[in-house]
Amino acid sequence: MLTANSGSRLLIIDDEAQIRKLLSVALHAHHFETLEASNGGEGILMASTDHPDLIVLDLGLPDGSGINVLKTIREWSQVPVIILTVKEREEDKILALESGADDYVTKPFGMGELIARIRVALRHTAKTEARPVLDFGRLVIDLSRRMVLVDGKPVKFTPTEYELLRLLATHAGRVMTHRQLLKQVWGGQMINTDSNYLRVYIGHIRKKIEKNPTKPKVIITEPGVGYRFVE
Repeated sequence: MLTANSGSRLLIIDDEAQIRKLLSVALHAHHFETLEASNGGEGILMASTDHPDLIVLDLGLPDGSGINVLKTIREWSQVPVIILTVKEREEDKILALESGADDYVTKPFGMGELIARIRVALRHTAKTEARPVLDFGRLVIDLSRRMVLVDGKPVKFTPTEYELLRLLATHAGRVMTHRQLLKQVWGGQMINTDSNYLRVYIGHIRKKIEKNPTKPKVIITEPGVGYRFVE
């Protein structure tokens, strides 16, 4: 079945030929076009000349760190980048996200999960026009009126709670790190604040929008990293 982002061109930057082949076969089966690069230098060149719609980037490359490749691409492009990594350390994931990655998947990974992350990233990028109303079914956020409806009924939020919810919702599907949330909602003076401070506010928001706040389905915790708003 064709989807809205069928035919999108994806660039795979990975030094393992077997991984590149596996990804290409799977992505072709889902109607994506693929390009392949076996090292960072080649990947940067192809990203600049072939204009892919999304990049799948391995962090461990033979000619340097994938983080450096990501930072170089971010100097001139906002193309979505999904990180593939065997590194499970929270620090590595946080560094990738704060360097401009849109998402990450840890090896070994499920192909279904990767395809879903790719589609979310492409869908988010395709939303070029202003969206004054974010409709997630039972949760609706009217950005123009700063109003939140749950099951059709308005729910009161403090200014800080609203800004935090708005930031997560406008980046739906993406992981936002603790540092990113603290900086963008409270300002630079808060970026070194303990994440427990943020956790309190997330708890308040969950009580207002989740059917079961103890088992959240909308705002998901990414342990040690941050939070993800699930569409």
